[in-house]
Amino acid sequence: MISAAGEQSGPVRKGGAVPEFHDPAPMNRRTPGTEITVEPDDPRYPDLVVGHNPRFTGKPERIHIASSAEDVVHAVADAVRTGRRVGVRSGGHCFENLVADPAIRVLVDLSELNRVYYDSTRGAFAIEAGAALGQVYRTLFKNWGVTIPTGACPGVGAGGHILGGGYGPLSRRFGSVVDYLQGVEVVVVDQAGEVHIVEADRNSTGAGHDLWWAHTGGGGGNFGIVTRFWLRTPDVVSTDAAELLPRPPATVLLRSFHWPWHELTEQSFAVLLQNFGNWYEQHSAPESTQLGLFSTLVCAHRQAGYVTLNVHLDGTDPNAERTLAEHLSAINAQVGVTPAEGLRETLPWLRSTQVAGAIAEGGEPGMQRTKVKAAYLRTGLSEAQLATVYRRLTVYGYDNPAAALLLLGYGGMANAVAPSATALAQRDSVLKALFVTNWSEPAEDERHLTWIRGFYREMYAETGGVPVPGTRVDGSYINYPDTDLADPLWNTSGVAWHDLYYKDNYPRLQRAKARWDPQNIFQHGLSIKPPARLSPGQP
Repeated sequence: MISAAGEQSGPVRKGGAVPEFHDPAPMNRRTPGTEITVEPDDPRYPDLVVGHNPRFTGKPERIHIASSAEDVVHAVADAVRTGRRVGVRSGGHCFENLVADPAIRVLVDLSELNRVYYDSTRGAFAIEAGAALGQVYRTLFKNWGVTIPTGACPGVGAGGHILGGGYGPLSRRFGSVVDYLQGVEVVVVDQAGEVHIVEADRNSTGAGHDLWWAHTGGGGGNFGIVTRFWLRTPDVVSTDAAELLPRPPATVLLRSFHWPWHELTEQSFAVLLQNFGNWYEQHSAPESTQLGLFSTLVCAHRQAGYVTLNVHLDGTDPNAERTLAEHLSAINAQVGVTPAEGLRETLPWLRSTQVAGAIAEGGEPGMQRTKVKAAYLRTGLSEAQLATVYRRLTVYGYDNPAAALLLLGYGGMANAVAPSATALAQRDSVLKALFVTNWSEPAEDERHLTWIRGFYREMYAETGGVPVPGTRVDGSYINYPDTDLADPLWNTSGVAWHDLYYKDNYPRLQRAKARWDPQNIFQHGLSIKPPARLSPGQP
């Protein structure tokens, strides 16, 4: 059954009726209700059951490949009717087993639900949940010269990325992706087990507004299955679509610099990281003049040979080269090692996303077994943390060139929004920290997991092994999910996992969960729990 639910002041799809919009590829759709179903004996099944982290392989009885919201309704209704656990996947880049949990018996694959177009009835750009970020970039830019400040990896699906908050090289200048979220189309299940397609937007009222808000950083797979997003810059009044999202810089400077590990001492390494943190502390206010610069310090394991600074800079700034030189000089002050220059490109913006994406995908799991952990940083690292990083990357007794700590530029306009305005609560951080290790052999799982878990716990030893919000850190990022945060073996802080990800916004997310998914149909290892299901102090 398809119907409307909730109090909306914006348009709601009812009875399967589709509002008029400009669809650039209307013939690329199967008839609603005829989604492809793949079962274990199908030769396509092995390719479809594994995501980008082969540590986890699901065992769904059915994989529904949807190309419309109606297809999703059909798949979810089938799962509810037969009592099967349902999960959803857009790009398949989830680091944990939130999608590949063996308990999930019905998997809804959104990869063919992937159009990007301008919806004139909404006055906003529509992005279907299965669209990959590379496709989003190309379509928005080639047709309208605009973009959204999403991530660098082109294969990541828009669905999960946007729902977790979303950020990328342009976020310092333009903010988080969810700051542009105008509306969502969601397949939900009510108390009676009936399935609905609901549209909710920024201007909705009551429960409808809560549903929109819950998707501005509340994470994926929590309240229903999002099939479509509408995005536009808030408060911009224009009939010209090209004015409704940010315009990226016409050109981008991409640079990289490498410090050889064999030339770094523990002291010079600590100075390098301190300098990086200091620069972002000084240049991450929303009014900073340095928001056109985004950089990442890749502190790879000593076996990789180098510590690398990657810089992404607005090439249209007449002072771009001077800004770059000053940034490098500040990062390298008193390090005592001259870095070697690597990548040196000045490219048109769209071409720069392809190069930056190739760099990013070269450093992400890419079908290797992986484990990641993360933290929002309000300041640079402490002296004790710097010592821990050096030890864990050099003399700890762990050898793996595919292990690293990444410090990722953040702040700027991402910090110009109040923490309660969106579900994305972290709005005064200057960096994100990403701990990562990749490997190939299942027999080596324990060795690699022991290293990264010990590394993370030692970094946050003062707060129970996790980044409890405080002066220096502000919890973690749900798009880098880590189920260890919900495990009392690894989280001894007394602070529940959901307070690390959502802080004071969690109770409102619970209320949205209770209203829009009262049967808790949509759940995973880090899903929002309805209030009645939550014990005090428990994950």
